[in-house]
Amino acid sequence: MQSLNLLLLPFLLISTMNAQTLIDFNAKPTTANWYVIDDVVMGGRSAGKFSINKDGYGEFSGTVSLENNGGFSSLRCTLKTVAVQPENTIRIRLKGDGNPYQFRVRDVGKRNYSYTTRFETTGDWQTLEFRLSELYPVFRGRRLDLPNFDHTTLEELTFLIGNKKAQEFELVLAAIEVIPDNDK
Repeated sequence: MQSLNLLLLPFLLISTMNAQTLIDFNAKPTTANWYVIDDVVMGGRSAGKFSINKDGYGEFSGTVSLENNGGFSSLRCTLKTVAVQPENTIRIRLKGDGNPYQFRVRDVGKRNYSYTTRFETTGDWQTLEFRLSELYPVFRGRRLDLPNFDHTTLEELTFLIGNKKAQEFELVLAAIEVIPDNDK
């Protein structure tokens, strides 16, 4: 467990007292409220899975297949309604595999579109920050002609891989926080 704390140290050092922790696998390693949705919902053959790895982190891994017009795998987390402001920042501590991913949020879990941004992974531990107001609306991969995120709640977080190529993937998650604008 000590190695977990050392890996989270850079994340913890830049966290503030006013940060709101949404996910912390170091404190509470659980798969509750997380679920995978692959392109199988539309006939594809991709296969993602989510588990707690040997170090206690959340691990989203699998294979993206282009068979049957497939090409994506996503990991979603449902939240109890979280109060936010568009100026808030989402801070994520993760370790990717060198592939690009999308991070998405929904202000209302049952909404049929989400707000997204793309990010690159390096293969090393990274702390990424995304201002909510910079996330743009998408539906089935298409950008919508609507304003960027301008809501006061979050109910769902999503990580998605869909790079228009067949590939294996692995994304390890340590923690996710909401940072108020005045703490930046």
